[in-house]
Amino acid sequence: MEAGRGDESLDVKGAAAAAEPSFSGHQQTSAKPVWTLLEEAAQMKTEGNALYREKNVRSAIGRYHRALLVLRGLDSDVMASVKGFGPEIPALAPEQEAFLRNTQVDCYNNLAACLLQRQSVDYSRVLDYSLRVLQWRPGDVKAMYRAGVATLEMGDAQTAKQYLTQACREQPNDANVRKHLQRAEEKLNQELQKERAMYRGMFSTSLKSSSGEGINQTNRAGEGV
Repeated sequence: MEAGRGDESLDVKGAAAAAEPSFSGHQQTSAKPVWTLLEEAAQMKTEGNALYREKNVRSAIGRYHRALLVLRGLDSDVMASVKGFGPEIPALAPEQEAFLRNTQVDCYNNLAACLLQRQSVDYSRVLDYSLRVLQWRPGDVKAMYRAGVATLEMGDAQTAKQYLTQACREQPNDANVRKHLQRAEEKLNQELQKERAMYRGMFSTSLKSSSGEGINQTNRAGEGV
């Protein structure tokens, strides 16, 4: 199911809210035990996965954003920027930190997948979500593939080839990865041919100009004899 213009505004608001700290969200989040909140976020992610499999992309996006909003209030990287405002949350235990980060990464990865299913794809946001995943989980094949597709559609075939080549090394039999890698290579080849043709034209013009000047100089010398 493709999302229309109505849920597009919901998606934008959800993404902005999940990315920016909120004092009221901080206070609300800290009222519950950490593990309870982590499990709630994980449940929202699971519900989003089920909705995505049902092709209900709009609702899946909503679930992923809600999960990210919950996790934002527990994220030490986010809350460090608002330290001193509202109640302090205790530092997460290592297993809680890992649980939080894995859930975040999965949500961003799945959001990128959802956006690619839409009729009008915002490739800059697909790239943003994919890069967040790669920041926390380097080598994630799905994120590398989606980053490659996004950069290719945004016109950067060279960077796209780098992402897609890495993804192809990890999944050499994936038809989609190979298809987009071939597209990136074809585009780079086309750009190279255009560049060569441009330089040939410039070189040809330069030769004609030099030849014309030589003839004029010869004629002037002959007239002087």
